Order: sequence, then structure tokens, then C-alpha cells
Amino acid sequence: MLDEIYKVKIEEIFEGPMDLLVHLVRKNEVDIHDIPVAVITDQYIEYIEWMKSMNIDLVGDFLVMASTLIHIKSKMLLPFHETDEEDPRMDIARPLAEFLTMKSAAQELEGRNLLGRDTFIRDPDNKNFIDDKNNEIIKVGLFELIDAFKKIIGDIKIDNSVEFSADSISVKEKINEIIALLEKHKSLTFNEMFDGSYVKSDIIITFLAILEMVKLSLINIVQHVQTGIIRLFYI
Repeated sequence: MLDEIYKVKIEEIFEGPMDLLVHLVRKNEVDIHDIPVAVITDQYIEYIEWMKSMNIDLVGDFLVMASTLIHIKSKMLLPFHETDEEDPRMDIARPLAEFLTMKSAAQELEGRNLLGRDTFIRDPDNKNFIDDKNNEIIKVGLFELIDAFKKIIGDIKIDNSVEFSADSISVKEKINEIIALLEKHKSLTFNEMFDGSYVKSDIIITFLAILEMVKLSLINIVQHVQTGIIRLFYI
């Protein structure tokens, strides 16, 4: 079983529970003061369950946030009179607004353009990530990676069962494979990391290896704003 082989701890890497909420608000293109609580709550819980199934070790704050959303969702089902009571969604809208303000200030200090345009070399075998003056690169978070990975899983025709045998490659071995590839090619797109993989266990191990490499500060992961392509760079 996967839990007998590897577990990724996301504490101290990537983002926390509030970042997941921000991700869902932006993904659904809604105003933070007019959040469709039922929809966001269901999606939030879905992400948590998915991460658990992938053996991504969640910190308790994720579950606290889920409980808060469920509580607000239940309050929204009760009769509400705007003149008598505050909108229950303000319990999450206010801290969310404060979080976005602090996050924006932090991003302005560190700079969103992590890599200059001269970092990206022309690759004749990959025309989807070409060096040009319009290359705006942003940092990729955990939940963008999850969305990209879920799309890969959905696009590849594979068996739904996940079987791990003694012959299965370990995360450590997969990390060494990825390092060798990145040393050879300088960088690779996220999708290229899964080329030729049709066994679900291999695909999952690759994803967990990528997360671990981020945790170990072995790679940078960025996204091209214009194309949406995610690319990995070996540090």
C-alpha cells in the first residue's frame, strides 16, 4: 500500500489552508464578500480528501478551516434577516481579505518574477516555452500542481487500482531519475515528467517525488502566464 511506502508532509512547504481557500475563490471567479459557501465548502473538502488519498500529510489547520466552512454553510441554511444579523460569510471574508492584503505585500517584496527571461534557453524540441520579451513567470503553488496533476491522471488511460509491489520504484529513486533528466535537459515541463507513464502507481510516485524535491529545495517550479505551462528547473 502507498501509506506503507511514502507520506509527504506539506507543513513548511507550499501553502496552508487559507491559500487553498484563496485558490478556490479565484478558480470559481467569485468575490470574497459574496462567496458561494456551499460550493466552496464542497470543493475544499474534496481537495482535502484527495490529498489524504495521495498520502499528503495535512496539518490540523486544514481540518479547522473545513470545519469553519461547514459551520458557515449550516448557518446559511437558517432564515436570515439582513437588518438583524451580519452575513455569516463575513466570518471568513474578513480574515480572507486580511490574508490577501498580507500575501500581496509579501509577494511585492520578494517579486513575482522569479526567473529572468535570459534564464530560459531556446529548446528546439519544445516550442511551447520560448524565450521572448513576453515571458512573465510566476511561482507555482501546491494547489496549481494538484490541478495539473489531476488533469494528467484524467487524460491518461490507466487502471484505477493502485498496486505497489516490492519492485515498485521508491520516491528516492524517482528523485534521482528526475535529477538526471533535469541535468540533461536543463528544465522540463510538468507534463513531460509523466511522459510514458501509464501505471498509476508510477505516476503517483513521480508526483510525490516532485513535492519532496520542492521541500528539499532541489527544484524551482514556475508557470508561464501567457501559456499556462508549468516548468521545473533544477537548482
